[in-house]
Amino acid sequence: MPVSSKRRLVADALRDAIATGRYRAGDRLPGEHDLAARFAVSRGTVRAALADLADDEYIATHGGVGSVVTFDGAALDPRGGWARSIAASGTEVTTRVLRLDRVDDPHLQAEVDAADATFVVVDRLRTVVGGRPVSLERSVLPAVGRLATAPTAGLVDDSLTATIAEAGLVPTSAEQWVDVVPLDAEDARLLERAEGTPFLRSRRDSRTAQGTFVERVDSLLDPDRFRLHMRFGTAR
Repeated sequence: MPVSSKRRLVADALRDAIATGRYRAGDRLPGEHDLAARFAVSRGTVRAALADLADDEYIATHGGVGSVVTFDGAALDPRGGWARSIAASGTEVTTRVLRLDRVDDPHLQAEVDAADATFVVVDRLRTVVGGRPVSLERSVLPAVGRLATAPTAGLVDDSLTATIAEAGLVPTSAEQWVDVVPLDAEDARLLERAEGTPFLRSRRDSRTAQGTFVERVDSLLDPDRFRLHMRFGTAR
């Protein structure tokens, strides 16, 4: 097996273990020696796989700072899609698209340094099966490639993540801001809560390795289910 394949195997196995809650927020991963023995690879391969996970913000390495959103303690993968990550945690959710449209926004173009002022807007409501909605997410993306036709052709496999990939956009970095806000009347109605209920509010801007804008997603998250986990210092 090529070294690159071994590295990918280790990284994928650890990523799945984190995303499904086997390693929970604040846990430490086994040491390099133990991981090398477990996967029958060299410690160099393990270090390379851990570097990949750190780049993807799954772990924090020495001197690093990272954050990840969790749902019931399980880490959510923004690249693979939250619905898939939540399902892997054992909770079944449905995702309803509330809005899928094109808009022109020169102000946003200047703010995110996008190539064009035309964007695609996607609003989604996630609801626990048999329960209440747990998140309301409003995404804005460049109207390029397959994304440009999404308002008329729909999302690829009903997935925004798949549509982004089909458009040839690969997010590799992101900035995130989180605070707590009271729900206004319209958001409270959608989320089936009382107006003024405190919810986590997250804004996440992602970009490609070349710095091209990929997505701005503003999310309202049920604080009983979602947490923002910060990591500092040594690798876990």
